[in-house]
Parts: sequence; C-alpha cells; structure tokens
Amino acid sequence: MKERPQNSETWIARWRRIARRIRVPLGFVAAGVYLWRLLDAAPLPAAILSSLVLVLPGLWLRGYAAGYVKKNEELTQTGPYAYTRNPLYLGSILIATGFAVALMSVAFALLLVVGFMLIYVPVIVGEEEFLRANFDDYDEYCRRVPRLLPRRVPFASSGSSSDVSCATGVSNLSGASSTLEGRFSLNLYRRHREYRSALGAAVLYASLLISLAWHQLYMHG
Repeated sequence: MKERPQNSETWIARWRRIARRIRVPLGFVAAGVYLWRLLDAAPLPAAILSSLVLVLPGLWLRGYAAGYVKKNEELTQTGPYAYTRNPLYLGSILIATGFAVALMSVAFALLLVVGFMLIYVPVIVGEEEFLRANFDDYDEYCRRVPRLLPRRVPFASSGSSSDVSCATGVSNLSGASSTLEGRFSLNLYRRHREYRSALGAAVLYASLLISLAWHQLYMHG
C-alpha cells in the first residue's frame, strides 16, 4: 500500500518533464492544425475583429512579462508578476482563445482546453514545487499573488526586488536581488525573443485574411 503513492508521484514527475519538453513543439502543431482548419472554414470578419480584443492584450502581456524575467538569476515579483504568478501563460491563453474566436471552431477550442490541462497545468505545478523548495519567501508570494487570474492591485514585496516566475521556472538559488529594481528591460525582451509571438500572430492573421478573401471570391464566383 505504501508503494502506490510513490509510484504515482514518479509517474507524475515523469509526465511533467515530458510536458515541459513538448509544450513548444505542440504549439507549432496547434498552429498547423489551425491553418489546416482554415482550408475548410470560412472565417467571419466580425469574428476576426473580435479576436483582437483577446490577442492584442495577450501579446502585450507576454511582451511585458518577458522584459522582467531573468532566467537562472532571480525571482520576479515586479511588473506583471505583481499581479499574477504566470503572466506568460495567461498571455498565451488570451492569444489562443482569441484565435479560437477568430476561427469560430468549437473543436479547436476544446483542443486548446485539453492541451492546457494536460501540458501547461503539470508544468506550472512542477515549477511551483521547484520554486517552493528553493525560495523561503515563495509561499508568502503565492499567498498574496494568484496563480493565473490577476489581482486588482499590484503586490509589493517586502524588502526584496527578487523575481518569481512560475511560468518559466526562473531561479536564483543565491537569492540575489535585482539591480533593475523591477524596471522593464528591452534587452530582456529581445533576449527571450518574445517578438516571435507577435510574428506568429501576424502570420495567423494573414492566413485568416487570405482564407476570408478566398472564400468570398469562391462564393461570388
């Protein structure tokens, strides 16, 4: 009876490692499925415009968060991390939901939900366990800042500008404080290559517009 929890925990840990490795490739797979769906789907102009309400804030949030994260150097409690512990994941959810709205596809929306539950939830939980084991103030940060949905006012850490990033597994075992005092860094944004999210969104929107024009010409023809 005592072996079962241990085996279960081992299986969960293995899946977390797998999920961490395949989450980026699966993003490209999801984009491919999206483009494939456009071959049959006829996107509506109103749906495309409505999607911008989610996609643009999602891109902004990811870019904003990327300018604060210092991988393997420090914890982040400033910037968007003062509102939510996972601004990068929240931005990704907004972007994915927006494109699901643009496509008006229930099947694609369900695919996103399943992917988030199977891939991102285990990754987030695994990163939280790592940070909790290596940072004494992480539990206090978690008590004050929500995991995903942002709080209304920013959290002000006491006596520390260290960053906590559940979204990226950022860590600094020495607990060094930030020299930027929580300011956005364009160099960090570039280092993390977050501009690729904007480029990917531009490609998908271009595909939506091309599909829209093609279906309108086909219908008129």
